[in-house]
Amino acid sequence: MYNSKVIGVGKYLPEQVVTNFDLMKMMETSDEWIKERTGIVERRFAGEGETTSLMGAEASKEALKMAGLQPEDVDFIIFATLSPDYYFPGSGCPMQTHLGLTGIGALDIRNQCSGFVYGMATADQFIKTGMYQTILLVGAEVHSRGLNLSTEGRDVAVIFGDGAGAVVLTATEDENKGVLTSHLHADGRHVEKLWLENPGSASNPYVSKEMIDNGSVYPYMNGRYVFKHAVTKFPEVIHEALQKTGYSTDDVDMVIPHQANERITEAVQQRLGLPREKVFRNIHKYGNTTAASIPIALSECVEDGRIKQDSLVCLASFGSGFTWASSLIRW
Repeated sequence: MYNSKVIGVGKYLPEQVVTNFDLMKMMETSDEWIKERTGIVERRFAGEGETTSLMGAEASKEALKMAGLQPEDVDFIIFATLSPDYYFPGSGCPMQTHLGLTGIGALDIRNQCSGFVYGMATADQFIKTGMYQTILLVGAEVHSRGLNLSTEGRDVAVIFGDGAGAVVLTATEDENKGVLTSHLHADGRHVEKLWLENPGSASNPYVSKEMIDNGSVYPYMNGRYVFKHAVTKFPEVIHEALQKTGYSTDDVDMVIPHQANERITEAVQQRLGLPREKVFRNIHKYGNTTAASIPIALSECVEDGRIKQDSLVCLASFGSGFTWASSLIRW
């Protein structure tokens, strides 16, 4: 039985920075209003030609470089996104062409904000069973092209940004290293509280002018409802991982929550009783990048030296579905 160990991390952020003041030119809002409700100061928007798969490939190159590997050393790809290049196929396949890598399996995961942690659990199980030795796990999003960048859509539009993050996992025989445990949950009763209703096969026709006119082709979120559930489920799933492994919050060196909203992160930190420096946040720089937020944050933590050899790191997410998840990793 193997454990799966992270040996490389990487990120990619588009060059185009969009500040709150830039959004003020598109809609009725203010820097103060956005910062007070979300903690966001700026975000990145993808430029022409920057697709979800391309950004995922760029983040992957950085992760592979840290791991000291070439693309051909990868046995399997897992790609988490809610904003694929195309409705089908998934982004894992076009990302292969950007990396010059073909023939291996590519699995796309559609668990939105929880997609990367779901992907971490999936990669861990493939490696534990011996099916694959080295897996490339990617989270990437291009939200900006699907937002209603107007006063009507501002409640959601000000929150999201574009970016990509990646990790390389490989097998290790050290049972005290790598992914120690993962916990995945979902509750479909809350689907309509955070969703993109159209286009989709639940509608007939799949897409219509009426959908565009009524705004159902843009994401919808009941912010208060999501907040109430997130601040409960985040601590629950983190404690679940700690209890499973016999650790406490005192043992944790870093918690990396999905960067949904600074107010959610603050509430989770308080409920866990952790100091600010142990709960990472970068939402002020990038906004909510959904499946990409945790790997981007993980990459920054490693770059800054916040995560070192033997650090105990907990990844946690909550999002559309509702879904929530955690992974506890010994670095």
